Amino acid sequence: MTRPTTRRTAPFAPFEWMIAWRYLRAKRAEGGVSVMTWISLVGITLAVFALIATLAVRSGFRAEFVDTILGANAHVTVYTAGVRDAGTGIVDRSIPEYAEMAERVRAVEGVERVAPLVKGQVMATANQRNAGVEVHGIAPEDLAGIPRIADPETAQGALEDFGTADGIAIGSGIARELQLELGDQLRLISPDGVKTAFGTSPRVKAYDIVYIFTAGRYDIDRTRVYMPFGEAQLYFNRDAAADELEVMVDDPEAVDTIVPRILQASGENTYAWTWMDASGSFLRALEIEDNVMFVILSVLVLIAAMNIVSGLIMLVKNKGRDIGILRTMGLTEGSVLRVFFICGAFTGLIGTVAGVILGCLFAIYIDPIFSLVNYLSGGGVWDPAVRGIYALPAKLQAADVLSAVALSLGLSFIVTIFPARRAARMNPVEALRYE
Repeated sequence: MTRPTTRRTAPFAPFEWMIAWRYLRAKRAEGGVSVMTWISLVGITLAVFALIATLAVRSGFRAEFVDTILGANAHVTVYTAGVRDAGTGIVDRSIPEYAEMAERVRAVEGVERVAPLVKGQVMATANQRNAGVEVHGIAPEDLAGIPRIADPETAQGALEDFGTADGIAIGSGIARELQLELGDQLRLISPDGVKTAFGTSPRVKAYDIVYIFTAGRYDIDRTRVYMPFGEAQLYFNRDAAADELEVMVDDPEAVDTIVPRILQASGENTYAWTWMDASGSFLRALEIEDNVMFVILSVLVLIAAMNIVSGLIMLVKNKGRDIGILRTMGLTEGSVLRVFFICGAFTGLIGTVAGVILGCLFAIYIDPIFSLVNYLSGGGVWDPAVRGIYALPAKLQAADVLSAVALSLGLSFIVTIFPARRAARMNPVEALRYE
């Protein structure tokens, strides 16, 4: 006589989903979803939302910070060590042969643009107000190649007017502080002015404002003034020389690889200062802060996921009679484990989906949300003088969302296994003894 063969149930069979769904939608009086399950659902939702929102703000802040640096500053600054005057002891770091040096650097592979600069710090005065500014003497065609400065959407005036007689470009922060508009005049006062028999007298000259730019960085808009290159040479007594070369490269992230070639082309006694040298410490601090925040928020997701354990333990306790009946009817331990795993995993899945939706909406509509917070708090929540940029940025990236989803689902699935195994190993005799 042949023994009848038993068919093994396929994992996650339809009846297992049906039982799990019945337990999830059962009322509390019937021993269904407990308060702890709802708490874990809300906790996972908020934790995933906070994780995605933090990652989006982190990515947006770094992208905005780097973009304002690369869009309004040199990727590489080339300058000379200088020559010390034997009589006065003053080191002259000007570059007399700046045109020839610029041509050699411009021929380096990977260099996009080279612009000679004359720089100096002066006092700006208008409408009985004063401000310290930094003047950049630059050719009109070179100024037109700076993305954050030559932006018609954020600027006022015509860039074509820059380069005319006594025409300069100023940042919107200077215009706001000194109450200036297009067509007004701004007086610049330099302590290193005209040399006379009685010493050096300050140089004072008024310039017409023909262009007002907004670079997106408070420290740039508040301090920077652009002057035609030839006029800057006269104003700062450079005598047909430049102070440095402003170099833009094709790949700013790989600027360190091109610096040796730039120095070789620029000649002896020259040095280079890259944007990473100037801002590298800040970017590294951002990276460390990002890693720490990710770890902290991951702990929050873990705490929220641990609430699933409490909810499932209560569900297993309330469904002890049902487990015993199902086991006597032939349900295997594996089927019971999968039923309660589905219950816990479904809670984590719903909480993760809700958190992703909230986090993405926050990143997309961060401007109106932040405006509302600023309005309700009476203003002054975001100080550009401290943070450098004018608004809280957010950049939603697929990698950040996927990392948050993977972390939440992974933790939810892992912690669900333990109470599900407890339900599967429950002795049906013990479960039905007192029924």
